[in-house]
Amino acid sequence: MKTQSNHPMTHPVDGHQWTDYYQAVEGRPPRETLLTALTKFDAETTFGTLRFAVDLGCGDGRDTVELLRRGWQVLAIDGEAQAIDRLLSRSDINPQLLETRVERFEELVLPENVDLINASFCLQFCPPADFPAFWQKIVAAIREEGRFCGHLIGDRDSWATYDHMNHHTREQVLELLAPFDIEHLEEEEHPGKTAIGVEKYWHLFHIVARKIA
Repeated sequence: MKTQSNHPMTHPVDGHQWTDYYQAVEGRPPRETLLTALTKFDAETTFGTLRFAVDLGCGDGRDTVELLRRGWQVLAIDGEAQAIDRLLSRSDINPQLLETRVERFEELVLPENVDLINASFCLQFCPPADFPAFWQKIVAAIREEGRFCGHLIGDRDSWATYDHMNHHTREQVLELLAPFDIEHLEEEEHPGKTAIGVEKYWHLFHIVARKIA
């Protein structure tokens, strides 16, 4: 299923076309946070169990494809129609296990009893005023003992200066993760570049957490 969005076709920070970003990251492997979460699920899963994941900000599918490859049912969501088009055009997906939506985070209604919500380098694009309610939707959607994996940007990240993007201190990240058992929390901070070569200062939190409440 696809729904349409009026989300702009340019990146909300640097003005480049999203197409430039998709081309720059094409062929890259799944994120380490996702792989870590999947390893933990593999240690728990009994034979024949069908797991269900929501991949937020799925892009052209670098994480979605890995979930499908492992036999997960996936709802892949992105605010850009061209991202979903690129995902659906891939030859390495299993369409029988995949549902897609073009939808903005602040408008999103999530399903219930999700095993895993994956959000790789995308949650910062939820408007700050909408983020608290959106995060509560994420927490509520994950079943007990399900997981969240993904990233949040820190308060010292270059993008933290933009008032249309959200960011968090370490203390705020820990507060957000209060309903979870934190299985992996890595704080990364250094100068660098974006995928398309734009200079920026990175301050990131890499997260894998298991819901306990």
